[in-house]
Amino acid sequence: MKILIALCAVSGLLLSGSANAARHHHHRHHHKSHFVKASYNREAHGPRGTAYPRLASYAAVIYDEKNGEELYAKHTDAVVPIASITKLMTAMVTLDAKLPMNEVLKIEDEDVDTLRHSASRLPVGTKLTRNEMLRLALMSSENRAAAALGHNYPGGIAAFVKAMNAKAKALGMEHTHFVDSSGLHSENVSTAADLVKMVEAAYQYDVIKQDTTTSTHKVVLPRKRSERVLEYNNSNLLVKYKASNSWHIGLSKTGFINEAGHCLVMHTTIAEKPVVIVLLDSWGSQTRIGDANRVKRWLESRASSKGDFS
Repeated sequence: MKILIALCAVSGLLLSGSANAARHHHHRHHHKSHFVKASYNREAHGPRGTAYPRLASYAAVIYDEKNGEELYAKHTDAVVPIASITKLMTAMVTLDAKLPMNEVLKIEDEDVDTLRHSASRLPVGTKLTRNEMLRLALMSSENRAAAALGHNYPGGIAAFVKAMNAKAKALGMEHTHFVDSSGLHSENVSTAADLVKMVEAAYQYDVIKQDTTTSTHKVVLPRKRSERVLEYNNSNLLVKYKASNSWHIGLSKTGFINEAGHCLVMHTTIAEKPVVIVLLDSWGSQTRIGDANRVKRWLESRASSKGDFS
């Protein structure tokens, strides 16, 4: 009898914990934006007569670039933090300025994250070219590298952020706002619909396509007596292990801070058709990858049975 009572008590705690976690997740979303009026599990929408995959990401868009059509849309107008997805805009502003990419930049004290105290493998004093800083910011989401890009912009970080917001406005991203170059601030916000526009714009830059789809990259840090070699991996597992999967990814960026959850945007080719995928605020670190794979299987199935996505 004592064992039975103990088991019941443990079961009760587990159920209570799950319920509290669910309530906490819902509560966190409730305050994200006045645009959010539907419950978390509201069914997504798209073309009529379509069965949709159930995605764990809070907001999502699957966009058929060829036909200019949203095949799947869920909470697309919710204004939410986007974390390191920000770095795509950081890259575009850096490249638009046509600054010398071989110029050596230095990691300074101002590049250190004092907001979230995130880890970095680039100590203060590290010197790398602007090209290297950009690559690390894009492929491995290196925050100090992204901060250095902003601080070394003509006019400093204030001018850089102003250029970021001007670029967003020029792209028609009406519900997007930036306050830093790394995405560490939760005030960097956008919508899933706006991010489709940003991904399409970033896809026009060969450097961004190359850097975001690089699986691994080695950086040599000179020392007084020897060299230190750092190996960086792509933050998107679908890119990191692209040799062992069937994905054809042309652009990729991940993001995470507590307020934003786990995010992923990609420009990819599925069933020989260009597709933009935006997944925002997924529950766990691997859930966004699971969502992406569900999207891929869904689109491949539709293309196989109908000859097209529509």
